[in-house]
Amino acid sequence: MNETKTVSVIGGGPAGLMAAEVLSAQGLQVHVYDAMPSVGRKFLLAGRGGLNLTHSEPADIFASRFGDRRAQVEPWLAQLGPQALRDWAQDLGIETFVGTSGRVFPKDMKAAPLLRAWLHRLRSNDVQFHMRHRWLGWAESASAAHSLRFATPSGEQAQAADAVVLALGGGSWSRLGSDGAWVPWLQADGIDVAPLAPANCGFDMAWSEHFSSRFAGQPFKSVAIAFTDSRGRRFARKGEFVATATGIEGSLIYAASSLLRDEIAAEGSATLTLDLLPDRTPEQVLAAVMHPRGARSLSSHLKSRLGIDGIKAGVLHETLSRDAMHDPVQLAAAIKAAPLRLIAPRPIDEAISSAGGVRFAALDERLMASARPGLFCAGEMLDWEAPTGGYLLTAAMASGAVAARGVLSHLDQAAGQH
Repeated sequence: MNETKTVSVIGGGPAGLMAAEVLSAQGLQVHVYDAMPSVGRKFLLAGRGGLNLTHSEPADIFASRFGDRRAQVEPWLAQLGPQALRDWAQDLGIETFVGTSGRVFPKDMKAAPLLRAWLHRLRSNDVQFHMRHRWLGWAESASAAHSLRFATPSGEQAQAADAVVLALGGGSWSRLGSDGAWVPWLQADGIDVAPLAPANCGFDMAWSEHFSSRFAGQPFKSVAIAFTDSRGRRFARKGEFVATATGIEGSLIYAASSLLRDEIAAEGSATLTLDLLPDRTPEQVLAAVMHPRGARSLSSHLKSRLGIDGIKAGVLHETLSRDAMHDPVQLAAAIKAAPLRLIAPRPIDEAISSAGGVRFAALDERLMASARPGLFCAGEMLDWEAPTGGYLLTAAMASGAVAARGVLSHLDQAAGQH
């Protein structure tokens, strides 16, 4: 391949940087453009509480986390899966370990040292970085395969490239650069884009003023939720989440968020059930509730017999009438399956990630756009989603590697035609 070929990578997140790494390792001239003052901003934020790089579970289970998009994502993981990602980090001098949950973290838990080592290697491979360059779409040029418009601190500029990798992120965290501004430009180019939607998000529901004023910000610990959507898809898991002033959020809710979001879109609301005591059977709970309480109040009785107080007692008062609270059968049933009716996902800009994006039908298996040969898409701007736990990051980086190898294949083919 002609080593003077130039590739523009637009977006300096994990997918774009991985594409730049694969391309620069093959001797191409790679230019990375990003609208922000520095690259990897969402990557650094994600690592603030400990960078969850990937997950150690078996490959089949790992692939299942991508739900309806497993068929599209699994081939990416064959090129850069969890173990390969750990090996890659090790090669950068970053040791990783498996936490008790099976999640994989750097030894020091931090994202910044990994990003620094990565950028050092990219620069040593002569990758050129252009910060504060916001992509504005295409410029007309007969002399280049792709001519790109950028807004820069010194005014609008046009840059030419033999191939382009777009890794612009989805629609969450716009202050870090993922603002979805690219959607109309790709649609105008004939590239089909599914509407962006929040993923790994919280939800709104109608707490009473009394409940939200007392319990907003408090966690539901050692609980389980269950939900079955109108298509018969079921989610059930133990964990914890947090009450907010307007609803609920947190890891257990994020894990179910794609089903809940889609159900609300289809049906107008989604009702999950909350098990306040997942380690006790319905029979044990009913027996405890029916145990004679003598002169004790109901709240004292629930606390002493079942350990239910605080926010757990509060949610029972939210879901049961006064009469139902004093009916042992109804009370025991609510302790095991309190219904929580969700009415809307939180706005996309609050979400950890987003769903929707460039539809796979608009791309070939190399992630090249059929409507614009030589344009490749990678990362969260594609129409897939995943739960937190290292799945998003692994697949985003893997897609960057796939897109980069697609560029190499495309340029080889183009060279062979001349």
